[in-house]
Amino acid sequence: MRATNFHTRSRSGPSLASRLGTRLGRSGPPREGVDEESAEHDLLDLGESSLSRLERAQIRLVRASLEPGLLDEAIRGLQRTVGQWWIRAATAKLRHVHGLERLPDWDDTRSVILVSNHRSFFDLYVSAAELVARGLPHRILFPVRSTFFYDHPLGPFVNGAMSFFAMYPPIFRERRRAVLNLASLDEVASLLRRGGFFVGLHPEGTRKKDDDPYTFLPAQSGVGRVIHKAPVPVIPVFVNGLGNDLVAQVRGGLTGAGTPIHMVFGAPVDFGALLHRPGGPKTYRLLAERCLEAIGALGQEEKALSAR
Repeated sequence: MRATNFHTRSRSGPSLASRLGTRLGRSGPPREGVDEESAEHDLLDLGESSLSRLERAQIRLVRASLEPGLLDEAIRGLQRTVGQWWIRAATAKLRHVHGLERLPDWDDTRSVILVSNHRSFFDLYVSAAELVARGLPHRILFPVRSTFFYDHPLGPFVNGAMSFFAMYPPIFRERRRAVLNLASLDEVASLLRRGGFFVGLHPEGTRKKDDDPYTFLPAQSGVGRVIHKAPVPVIPVFVNGLGNDLVAQVRGGLTGAGTPIHMVFGAPVDFGALLHRPGGPKTYRLLAERCLEAIGALGQEEKALSAR
């Protein structure tokens, strides 16, 4: 299969960094006169002066692995075998899965997005592992905060050993580098349009840390931007019961002494006419809110199931 060039250069001029800013979780409206929707940005070009040597090296490494070829096939194979096996083994005695009958048939030529509520670092990993066990054939990607995974010398090792480079692209939390996230979002959308990718996203943008799993943080427009630019099937899932301590989570999963983990999958989200509206912050936020509505309905299902 012929490789697609998805590293599109910015068309908004050299002053882009002073005019635009966005995160996967949050994006502000562009100033008057900025064509935010049509612009496509390349992460390495945009971060020429702000990315460290280590960050640039890992971005190039993962990008090389995303091109069709033996490396890509090897990583897909590892994600489908070792990657999903250890996650499911570590949650086997706690895991309860609902709604699998609603899932579409997998098409390895078409990409898929999974959207989830966000209470644990592991929501998407556990959900994706379940789908892989059910035949998902795609290359898996989870945009991840750059802290540690991209700015620490052990980051590339952990990314490769634990997820087989699923943690890509990086999302930057520093305000001075927020504009780089526009390029990360656009790269995700380009990969999805290329076909054969599975991308996990959180409409809330960051973890909700209170004691109520059935309410959510406000929907953020970054996820809507990806969905609008890459109109592929979007599968919602509600996850409850996962913690944030990896060692404790694995121990509880192996012994059965931990909190039960419930996952409720839904049918692909129906966005109606939203996908045909002009792109922009308002449209992107409405798309993200529609995702949260679907996840919330699944949460009510899980609440009723747990009460039985």
